[in-house]
Amino acid sequence: MWRARAAAACVFCRNRANGTYGARAKSPLQKLHLVSRSIHHSCNPVSKFQRLPLRISVQQFSILNHFPLRNSKLLLVKYGSQPQRTFWLARVASRLLKLRYIVLGSAVGGGYTAKKTYDQWKDMLPDLGEYKWIVPDFVWEIDEYIDFEKISKALPDSEDFAKLLPDFDKIGESFRSLSGFFTPGYNLISEVIGASDLLLLLGSSGDTAFRATDQGRENEKQYKKGLLGELILLQQQIQQHEEEVRRAADQYSTGSSQQKRKIPDKEKVDQLQEELLRTQLKYQRMLERLEKENKELRKIVLQKDDKGIHQRKLKKSLIDMYSEVLDTLSDYDASYNTHDHLPRVVVVGDQSAGKTSVLEMIAQARIFPRGSGEMMTRSPVKVTLSEGPHHVAMFKDSSREFDLTKEEDLAALRNEIEIRMRKSVSDGCTVSSETISLSVKGPGLQRMVLVDLPGVISTVTSGMAPDTKETIFSISKAYMQNPNAIILCIQDGSVDAERSIVTDLVSQMDPQGKRTIFVLTKVDLAEKNVASPSRIQQIIEGKLFPMKALGYFAVVTGKGNSCESIESIREYEEEFFQNSKLLKNCMLKAHQVTTRNLSLAVSDCFWKMVRESVEQQADAFKATRFNLETEWKNNYPRLRELDRNELFEKAKNEILDEVISLSQVTPKHWEEILQKSLWERVSTHVIENIYLPAAQTTNSGTFNTTVDIKLKQWTDKQLPSKAVEVAWETLQEEFARFMTEEKGKEHDDIFDKLKQAVKDESIKRHKWNEKAEDSLRVIQHNALEDRSISDKQQWDAAIQFMEETLQSRLKDTESVIEDMVGPDWKKRWLYWVGRTKEQTIRNETKNELEKMIRCNEEHPAYLANDEVTTVRKNLEARGVAVDPCLIKDTWHQVYRQHFLKKALGHCNLCRRGFYYYQRHFVDSELECNDVVLFWRIQRMLAITANTLRQQVTNTEVRRLEKNVKEVLEDFAEDCAKKMKLLTGKRVQLAEDLKKVREIQEKLEVFIEALHEEEK
Repeated sequence: MWRARAAAACVFCRNRANGTYGARAKSPLQKLHLVSRSIHHSCNPVSKFQRLPLRISVQQFSILNHFPLRNSKLLLVKYGSQPQRTFWLARVASRLLKLRYIVLGSAVGGGYTAKKTYDQWKDMLPDLGEYKWIVPDFVWEIDEYIDFEKISKALPDSEDFAKLLPDFDKIGESFRSLSGFFTPGYNLISEVIGASDLLLLLGSSGDTAFRATDQGRENEKQYKKGLLGELILLQQQIQQHEEEVRRAADQYSTGSSQQKRKIPDKEKVDQLQEELLRTQLKYQRMLERLEKENKELRKIVLQKDDKGIHQRKLKKSLIDMYSEVLDTLSDYDASYNTHDHLPRVVVVGDQSAGKTSVLEMIAQARIFPRGSGEMMTRSPVKVTLSEGPHHVAMFKDSSREFDLTKEEDLAALRNEIEIRMRKSVSDGCTVSSETISLSVKGPGLQRMVLVDLPGVISTVTSGMAPDTKETIFSISKAYMQNPNAIILCIQDGSVDAERSIVTDLVSQMDPQGKRTIFVLTKVDLAEKNVASPSRIQQIIEGKLFPMKALGYFAVVTGKGNSCESIESIREYEEEFFQNSKLLKNCMLKAHQVTTRNLSLAVSDCFWKMVRESVEQQADAFKATRFNLETEWKNNYPRLRELDRNELFEKAKNEILDEVISLSQVTPKHWEEILQKSLWERVSTHVIENIYLPAAQTTNSGTFNTTVDIKLKQWTDKQLPSKAVEVAWETLQEEFARFMTEEKGKEHDDIFDKLKQAVKDESIKRHKWNEKAEDSLRVIQHNALEDRSISDKQQWDAAIQFMEETLQSRLKDTESVIEDMVGPDWKKRWLYWVGRTKEQTIRNETKNELEKMIRCNEEHPAYLANDEVTTVRKNLEARGVAVDPCLIKDTWHQVYRQHFLKKALGHCNLCRRGFYYYQRHFVDSELECNDVVLFWRIQRMLAITANTLRQQVTNTEVRRLEKNVKEVLEDFAEDCAKKMKLLTGKRVQLAEDLKKVREIQEKLEVFIEALHEEEK
């Protein structure tokens, strides 16, 4: 088809060539379309016309070189004179043929140009394969629904496109002029152009991000598929133009060296450098524009997908998966030097060198607390950067999102980081090794994991712990010892290089520089303060510091004002490097400046290290898992592998079951233990303060009055509180009995410490109902006022209670007397024991007092002074010297023994006294008021025990169960408490096995996702 059109074009050209034009006339061939001319000359390489020398302008260079450029001068062809024909019919036919072929040629040329334009623009579109995970599925099928052929026909003419291209005429003229004055000038031009080598910036991995290499042709296919393919083609055109300049320089060096120079050499060199720098900055702005458009596109897509428009759930990003592995690993191995060899970017530097500022520029937010010269980073901060629709930050152990586009959220985030740092620092210390984990998401963020470490110091100042310097060194070394960690070494460019501390530390950890990236900060201040700019060049070239690195970067992180925004800092940085002599004089190269270039390079290096080491680490954890599983099978073959949390849940269920068992205790059992415990608590007071004083009265009326008064006072002041104390202690005892009771073979002693701690804490938190004492006081007062014994059974029960109480007291009294006077004659003969001198004196005193009681069995409870004197004199007459206080002390026990024996005898007489009691002891010498007193006490104990039992079962057991649940919930959230209470080899082995399994599984999922992304 094209051959037919070309033949037609050739016929048309020959007809035009044979037309009647003057010898000096210009051929109308110039007016043909560009494509038509190319077809004509390709079909007719040897023209029949006599042509004059051609005038060709310098060929413009552009990515769109298939379009005619602006100010492009077409070939001027002159023809000789032809004999004019006078046939008017032939001239009319020629005119008609001209019109037909003009229409035909224009249609063919326009269609071909549109088709070619569409194909080339389609090839230059970036490959979104790497970002397919965030783009909806219908985007990839859009070509099935849109007819691009129709679109191509609707494209404007090629000349309109040509107007959009940059004008390179001035640049080309500068190249030609410069090559005429400098024979080796192409070397300088090559060096200047090499400074803008974007191929180095856009390298995917390895040294291409850091070293100037000439690998553009080898990686052409890979770069064309990337996001910045258009810029790569521009760079390749610059390289081609460089070759043309070199050839032109050789020609002008021999032919035009004698021409007069209109402009001084130095001015032309400066002019050429300015033109090239403007071109380079133009490409840089084009790169930023493309990145900004791509960022906005991603944000829109993620927002739509986040709202559920496409009903498709986004997968977890690679960097989030990798960050989870690091978080889990940090919990498993806090030392970071035994098992954790996974890559991370470790940010180290001297104090106030700009570490935090560099990290904030990479994260595109002012997220860290700032101070004027003081130490602000007091603990490692792990920052996970990932891409997302919104610019937000979140802590690992919190669900709160901080909107980084709002100043109040930024201030709250900085405050929260500072609070967490201070909490992590123990008393007496300045820094801490505890890591704070933070994730930052936002559009266009480079995916990586960075760890900001405390700044290295040379001197410990006042207010710091004495070991602060050594602690910072140990923390930094622990992170840098990881063979797969990428060390981001931050050096302050505004201070003398000889004052650097961190460079020596980094050179010790990475002497070959295989995983170190050097960053020189505050370059703006360095350019002003440093007398020799070549010193900065030596630093960036790695010739000044005794350390090696993969790459060297120079950045500017602001003017020192903490209120500056990230956008203003970025603008200031770009403006500085645009006007900096360091870049103009080729001391620095374009790919070595700005934090954006640094972020790209660090991200590439990070992912390269991840791809190289992650599978090896997964194999290591697989081997560790096998060893731990084998050890468990050998030591605990019949037990399940329960970690600390699972063991706690099991213990929690057992404890709650035991608390519920309290409600299943029978009411009879509760009343029996409550009544027994309450009587043991109050029996001494009843005997000593109520019964004995009342028994000293002479008649029954006085006895009852004394008893009523004593009981009323006791009930109002002491009895209710004593009853509540007894009930609470009884509940504690029963709860402890259920908690510590062994369950046979099912008992697991690993829970003993936990159960004891839960019991103690629950009892400590439990408080009895304050209103219980008031209601209990009324009930006890009413019970003690009742004196009516309804039947003989109650009477006998009261006598039995009284007899048991008196016998118990008599036995205690006799035991006390035996300790006072020593063993009797039987024990002395049988056990060969004797009495001490004091026991002998007390025995003599006891015998003398017993004679006095036998003489007067109704003797009162107190011994008169004259009676004391009589007893003392009688003992002195027998040669026993005794003190009056000893006599009174002995009398108290002797009389008590006498009274209890007498009361027991009276108790036996009252067994038959219920009949006299019903008649109110009328016409009877027997009085049993003491039996009525013990009945009142017994009835009060029974009613109080019943009331307390109801309070325990209906209220206090439930409140105790609630307290136990609260304690268990608090313990469940306190990892330190669980680690303290659930210990042992079995627990630790299960914990290690769980962590290793979790890490291995997450690593395998991450590796699978990594392979899918690479495809």
